[in-house]
Amino acid sequence: MIAANRADDPAILASLMGSVAFTVMSTGRVQTAVDLVESGAAYLQPFLGVGVADVLSVYGTLLLVGSMAAARSNRRDAVRGFLSEADRTAERLGGDRNHLWTAFGPTNVAIHRVNTAMELGDIQVALQLGPTLDTSELPIERRIRHQLELARAFNLAGRRQDSIDAVLDAERVAPEQIRHHYLNRQLVLTWMRTVQGSPPFVLQALAQRMRISR
Repeated sequence: MIAANRADDPAILASLMGSVAFTVMSTGRVQTAVDLVESGAAYLQPFLGVGVADVLSVYGTLLLVGSMAAARSNRRDAVRGFLSEADRTAERLGGDRNHLWTAFGPTNVAIHRVNTAMELGDIQVALQLGPTLDTSELPIERRIRHQLELARAFNLAGRRQDSIDAVLDAERVAPEQIRHHYLNRQLVLTWMRTVQGSPPFVLQALAQRMRISR
C-alpha cells in the first residue's frame, strides 16, 4: 500500500485494492471483500470521467471481483448490480483489452456471468452462456480458467464426456496449467474414483500425465 501510494496513480492503488479483495474473498470473508470493492470503486469514481483505459480496466475488474464475492454470499441483486456496471464500463473501454494485466473487456464480463452463475448454483445458465463465448483474444490464463469452469458445469450437469473433452481441449493449449490447477485435479480425481470398472483410455492417460491414481 505504501508503494502504491507513492506511485501517485489511482489505477495502481485501486488495482492493489482489488488484489486484496480477491485474497480476502479466497479466505471466505466475502462481505469484507465486497466492502473493499465498493471502497475501491468509490475511490476511482472521480477519475472515470477522463476515460483513461487503465482506470476503466481496473474499475471494471474491481466490479468483477465484487460480483464473485456477492455470488458467494448468495446476494443476487448485488451480483446483477456489479455485472451491469461492469458491462457499461466494458462498453466505454471499447473492447477486450489487457491494460495493467486485467484482461478486462466484454468477454471477461461474460465469463464472470458464467462464474457467478456457477457460484449461485445456476448450472443451466452457465451452460447456456459458457460454450458460446469466444475467448481467443484473452490471455491464456483467462481462457483456460473459463474452460475449467465450463468443464465443472458439464460435470455437475451429468455430462461427463463433455467435461473430459473440455479439459483435454484446455490441456492442448496450456498443459502445465491444466496438470497443476486445483480445480482440474479435483475433477480428474473424482472421475477416477467414481468410474465403473476400468477408466476410459483418455481419462486414464490424463490421470497419468497429472500423476493421479484411483
